[in-house]
Amino acid sequence: MTACRSTYDGALVAEKRAIPIETPVAIEVNGVAYAVMMTSPCDLDDFVTGFLLAEGLAEASEIEEIVLHSADGGAGIVARTNLPAHRIAPVMERARRRLGDSSCGICGLESIDMALRPLTPLEPSTLPEPQAIAQALQSVRDAQLLGQATGATHAAAFCARNGALLVLREDVGRHNALDKVIGALARSGQSAADGFLVVTSRASYELVEKAVRARCPLLVVISAPTSLAVERARAAGLALAVIARDDSMLWVSGPALPPEQNSL
Repeated sequence: MTACRSTYDGALVAEKRAIPIETPVAIEVNGVAYAVMMTSPCDLDDFVTGFLLAEGLAEASEIEEIVLHSADGGAGIVARTNLPAHRIAPVMERARRRLGDSSCGICGLESIDMALRPLTPLEPSTLPEPQAIAQALQSVRDAQLLGQATGATHAAAFCARNGALLVLREDVGRHNALDKVIGALARSGQSAADGFLVVTSRASYELVEKAVRARCPLLVVISAPTSLAVERARAAGLALAVIARDDSMLWVSGPALPPEQNSL
């Protein structure tokens, strides 16, 4: 894109600027229109898989091949897949209730209980050393090619316990980026329990819930958490490190805190 930079002294300078693509992706399950999400149109097989897992609609092995089509008129993408017959009732019910969508997936739910569905607590796990987390943060920064080019996308990553970067995905939406990583892990058969997740955003409760449902013991984010994110992480036994920097991070949930500080 060609743009014009205006300085405060009134000078105008033309410059080239890369901008990320954002497009609607309609997800259809067994021919039923389930959701429309605004996302970066890359790694969509991973995204759809991770999204369906986060919605609790199926296990990874139950998701058939994901077929992508251009939407009528070319304004967006349609992602179609099929689930087993015993999974269709929840799809139909959620589709009926879903009046609209946002990246958090809350719009269209009819009650608070539906928004805050119970989480199965995680088993206690040994966490990586601080040096491994610092190494992971640096690796994620270096691998954010889309973010470096545009300055307008989030990254999510899965790292081994020693800090090695194993999977990284980028997207205009932080939820989408994490769905892509979780989907990539599921499609490759990699257990999220064998490492930890890093997301370049604030810690919202949706990210906490996605990490817990993926059975990952640790979520590291570079910005601050919301109160509900902390509450849900503590209730589920998820270690949550926030405001993560090269030299420090703030533990708001997990073994680094005294037991009484992890209780609600």
